[in-house]
Amino acid sequence: MSAQIISGKEVSAQVRECLKKDVGQMKLQDPNFRPGLVVLQVGDRDDSNLYISMKLKAAAEIGINATHMRLPKTATEEEVLHSITEVNENSSFHGLIVQLPLDSIHKIDTEKVTNAVAPEKDVDGLTSINAGKLSRGDLGDCFIPCTPNGCMELIRQTGVSVAGKRAVVIGRSKIVGAPMHDLLLWNHATVTTCHSKTVDLPGEVGKADILVVGIGKAEMVKGDWIKKGAVVIDCGINHIPDKSKASGKRVVGDVHYASAKEQAGFITPVPGGVGPMTVAMLMANTVLSAKRFLDSHKSGNWNISYTKLNLQKPVPSDIAISRSCVPKPIDRLAREVGLLSDEVELYGKTKAKVQLNIIKRLQAQPDGKYVVVTGITPTPLGEGKSTTTIGLVQALGAHMKLNVFACVRQPSQGPTFGIKGGAAGGGYSQVIPMEEFNLHLTGDIHAITAANNLVAAAIDARMFHEATQSDKALYNRLVPLSGGQRTFSPIQINRLKKLGIEKTDPSTLTEEEITRFARLDIEPSSVTWQRVLDTNDRFLRKITIGQSPTEKGHTREAQFDITVASEIMAVLALTSSLEDMRQRLAKMVVATSRSGEPITTEDLGVSGALTVLMRDAIKPNLMQTLEGNPVFVHAGPFANIAHGNSSILADKIALKLVGPEGFVVTEAGFGADIGMEKFFNIKCRYSGLRPHVVVLVATVRALKMHGGGPTVTAGMPLPKEYIEENLELLEKGCSNMRKQIENAQHFGVPVVVAVNGFKTDTEAELDLVCSMAKAAGAFDAVRCSHWAEGGAGAVALGQAVQRASEAPSNFKFLYDLELPIADKIRIIGQKIYGADDIELLPEAQRKVELYTKQGFGNLPICMAKTHLSLSHEADKKGVPTGFVLPIRDIRASVGSGFLFPLVGTVSVLLQQVHLKFLCLFVYTPH
Repeated sequence: MSAQIISGKEVSAQVRECLKKDVGQMKLQDPNFRPGLVVLQVGDRDDSNLYISMKLKAAAEIGINATHMRLPKTATEEEVLHSITEVNENSSFHGLIVQLPLDSIHKIDTEKVTNAVAPEKDVDGLTSINAGKLSRGDLGDCFIPCTPNGCMELIRQTGVSVAGKRAVVIGRSKIVGAPMHDLLLWNHATVTTCHSKTVDLPGEVGKADILVVGIGKAEMVKGDWIKKGAVVIDCGINHIPDKSKASGKRVVGDVHYASAKEQAGFITPVPGGVGPMTVAMLMANTVLSAKRFLDSHKSGNWNISYTKLNLQKPVPSDIAISRSCVPKPIDRLAREVGLLSDEVELYGKTKAKVQLNIIKRLQAQPDGKYVVVTGITPTPLGEGKSTTTIGLVQALGAHMKLNVFACVRQPSQGPTFGIKGGAAGGGYSQVIPMEEFNLHLTGDIHAITAANNLVAAAIDARMFHEATQSDKALYNRLVPLSGGQRTFSPIQINRLKKLGIEKTDPSTLTEEEITRFARLDIEPSSVTWQRVLDTNDRFLRKITIGQSPTEKGHTREAQFDITVASEIMAVLALTSSLEDMRQRLAKMVVATSRSGEPITTEDLGVSGALTVLMRDAIKPNLMQTLEGNPVFVHAGPFANIAHGNSSILADKIALKLVGPEGFVVTEAGFGADIGMEKFFNIKCRYSGLRPHVVVLVATVRALKMHGGGPTVTAGMPLPKEYIEENLELLEKGCSNMRKQIENAQHFGVPVVVAVNGFKTDTEAELDLVCSMAKAAGAFDAVRCSHWAEGGAGAVALGQAVQRASEAPSNFKFLYDLELPIADKIRIIGQKIYGADDIELLPEAQRKVELYTKQGFGNLPICMAKTHLSLSHEADKKGVPTGFVLPIRDIRASVGSGFLFPLVGTVSVLLQQVHLKFLCLFVYTPH
């Protein structure tokens, strides 16, 4: 009786159908995901081209994104290895095949090239690491070479159990024989490998229940060698003469098929047996690799190690603590939280930037829980919001074993070198290294300085040239001859469209159109854009520019602001993509024309250059806490004239990385009436994110100041009211906390009060604050000691936040954007600050009319107000009442996307007001 034919074509078709379903399931899990395969070929051999075309066809049928990477015959070993490295580091490819032989005119070490393939992408199973795992029996942790894997699948199709059978493998090549031996062995067969030196080969073959032949000799194994009923798998492909064929030859295997099929129980034909299975198993390995990638990079699938703190008493200085801790290598932390190597740009060993393409990779993943840390109205005593933010993150991560990210602002060097100092947190709740965090970091603020000052230079250069040249000369400078022709740039085309001029040929503009195009006609007194520097330099607050003889007397008064007050900083914090940033930068209004039209950076022609300068700054910066938790440090707008929150991009990426059960903790600047209100009404409005919990930070001593406690002076001992028990003073001051809890409740989000403890606080005082917070409607109120104890001192806070995140939330904005500008300001003034009403002074009223006319009336409101009081008067502590909020002026940050009213005596010299207020802060030791 003839053997049953094991058709590789039929089995491979079944395998491909299963693989199609597997790919479909992966797409259901992540619609943007697709398995990726690269076939690397050196040279142009016809046989290689044929094999590759078969692989590409099979990949396309299954749904694998296959790429044929061709290198010329002149490719060197170094060039081949470089190409392999590129594929290894590209997360969109899950399999890499090096097509052999390498057809190069240069000598190339095939073993070296094969082993250069990353083991996790070695879908051919040829690297020494995969071969070693196979030989040890680690079948679930390696890739099995495709031909032996296909042979095993064909054997399985027969229904014959391998376990306990005698198996003979003829041939010991690295591609077929050796791995086939290992595969049969670890499937519990008793295996003999035969080769050219084997004595009595027919006798050995005759013992085999399972025979696998891959020796490369045409029809060498005869039928009478084979045991009756054996399973015969023929891996050979040989050509022998055959005059009946048009080619003069035909393909045969290593087994004499006609005689063998009379002896065997099952046999594979050649062709149509093992060949189709090899390609099918290659596709199976690629899909397996893609599955492993998806499983290991699931959102929230972290494998993170934490750093144990060595707590000291008394607590050393912040810088001493920071320097005593050795940070994890930042590339290791990146891997721990699910970032891929091609998504991370290392800046040394302790900080890195994260590529924005991660957003696309993770966009189908669910977000984690979103927590914002804010505080009572600030006092010179300091409340410790940054310290609490980091302490809470360390508690949730290192102690409660939850995935958690901190997202904080990058500090300005102005406050860092002033009295306030850095913003890395303090004590045993810090971002490290402290010096890196507080100083240059990765240069984002310097990029903003360069971009901002480019705009300032362009404004003054444009006004100078318009004042000193004719229309024609100006036009010729703006659209210069190049190769005998003038051509409009894309930015200039945009300006023409804005002017209603639908022309693209510079030679066709009329004289009137040339004048309109070339002249911005800026009113010098309307210029609102200032130069910036990230240093406190009081002598640059008012300057005169244009005093060089080359400027021909075109002088004007100007000023320097601090860099983080630049609108570009706010744009960076609120942008959602590189394209969005390009559009926001283009919309920034820098002045007004004499006819009352707003002049933008797009009109100046510099918006593209600004985007280039900011292309790296848009990527969030990755650092870590003292206990090894991940931290994104990105953007640093001030909270009294801008919105005072870190970037939307950092929050969005972090929320994807932590997974649905994880947490992202971000901090809003100053008190809840300032930073938190803007976090909700501006940041959340643009990001589309919805917060789960508000953490309101308070201290006993700060609440005492709000209760009427005496003023404090930096560097002087604290009055006794702040270091001795005084429940009456404290109870009065709790009115401010009560009002800030109410402010958070306006947005429908649960509030947890964190009472940041000091060693001078008494039990009665701490109990009083907690009880009054709960009575005011807080979800919970807990004591914290994270400054002295790190994350362990904030575990109770972490548990309260976790419980609050599961409570019902009814988030809502405070006002509708469609309301008139004055009504939006009034709602903030009355509901958040407690004002009876607002008063629009003449200039503010004029701006309301102007911005409404210019189409900016639907922007959200960003109040520029003192942060030291709920009212407009900095010395009014507690909860002032019976006041009318004076709005002296309103400015437009059109690129950022908000209007900012100037409240009360807030100075036009915005840098000056920042530095004056910031230098008041002294965060005294616990």
